[in-house]
Amino acid sequence: MLANIRPFIALYSAVILLMMGLGLLNTYLGFRLSIEGVSTQVTGMVLSAYFVGLVAGATWCKRIIRSVGHIRAFSVFAAVTTAVVMIHGLYTAPLLWAGLRFIAGISNMGLFMVIESWLNECAEPAVRGRIFSIYMIVTYMGSSVGQQLLNVGDVYSQTLFLVAGVFVVLSTIPVSVTHSIHPKLPRIEQIAMKTIFKKAPIGILGCFVSGVLHSAFYAMGPVFAHQIHLGVAQISWFMTLTVFGGLVLQWPVGMMSDRLDRSLVLPGLGIVLALICVVILLSAKYSLAMLLISTALFGGVFFAIYPVAVARTHDIFDAQDVVKVSSVLLLCYGIGAMFGPILSSTVMAMSGTPYGLYFYMIIISSLYAVVTLLLRRKESVRIVPVEDQVDFVIMETTSDVAMHMDPRLETEQEAAQKAEASPDPAHS
Repeated sequence: MLANIRPFIALYSAVILLMMGLGLLNTYLGFRLSIEGVSTQVTGMVLSAYFVGLVAGATWCKRIIRSVGHIRAFSVFAAVTTAVVMIHGLYTAPLLWAGLRFIAGISNMGLFMVIESWLNECAEPAVRGRIFSIYMIVTYMGSSVGQQLLNVGDVYSQTLFLVAGVFVVLSTIPVSVTHSIHPKLPRIEQIAMKTIFKKAPIGILGCFVSGVLHSAFYAMGPVFAHQIHLGVAQISWFMTLTVFGGLVLQWPVGMMSDRLDRSLVLPGLGIVLALICVVILLSAKYSLAMLLISTALFGGVFFAIYPVAVARTHDIFDAQDVVKVSSVLLLCYGIGAMFGPILSSTVMAMSGTPYGLYFYMIIISSLYAVVTLLLRRKESVRIVPVEDQVDFVIMETTSDVAMHMDPRLETEQEAAQKAEASPDPAHS
């Protein structure tokens, strides 16, 4: 096992350092805007620009990488991200920060693409699933540790911007010294979103809803925590436990989805998420311990919706279509993510309470559950027997390049080998 992982240690190190910096920055920005007195709605609009940048970067970054190569492109994207982080620390101006978040979204997408291209190039088919799984775990772990970095400096000074920038810069070292050959950026064929929606509406809606929920929490979760008067250390644990819960509890949720009909599991997750939000609303005012326990459970269900929705969609499509389908699903997630901070901050402002964030979560998750069940009842959804479902895979939303390592992918070579192994009906 260690021999298989050793070639990827440098890249995994880069991912951990990068996610530590980005995890800190993403949490600190919402918190900093809140303590600076910026309104909830303006905060939501500023932070939504990041997700717009991610969607735009999915196209623009590929051109840059193909033009200058992976190491140069990574250096460019890391330099841009670091500069953006530092500029945040110079001026606290919502309009400026919105522009910086947009640029950061583009450059961060480029960083993920370079790392994932390298991992994909070096991953042999026999170990592709392990490499993919470890990469996803490392991504979650780096983000979790990043939340704790909120405690290392004065939140009213520029220290935390410097800390985030340092970790982003350090991520360039493992990439720069790697002995790997320059990988090729894999090409992804396009498939019409309409085609996927017709065949797997529950899956594509699940990915969209995941984007609407995830971006809202990442942007407004720190704002909520500050507005209910949690201290800095408490806010860092609030965010850490949500992300860590998402990592740990994905496995049991995934195992359950492998054994049950996913067209029922997905609306079930929506209902459970709404119920956990109710528990948070009831417990947050009275018990910090209950809030932290509840938010860990929240993260477990919250982060599981996307990979279960992806698995449900792949239940319908052939194995060789994994990359094409996953790229569209990731786009749907990105489109949803653009609206999450704006919608959630609006609900918080209209309700006049920070708990509006969880009102929003209840509304969105409940609507998804109801719509999904209605689609199933109207027979708009194809029921896939449990024994024919694909395996659940733990996932994070990085770039579509990572989908080339998805263990559910059946490559052309594997498909040809399977065809050769199967008996020819004409000769039987």
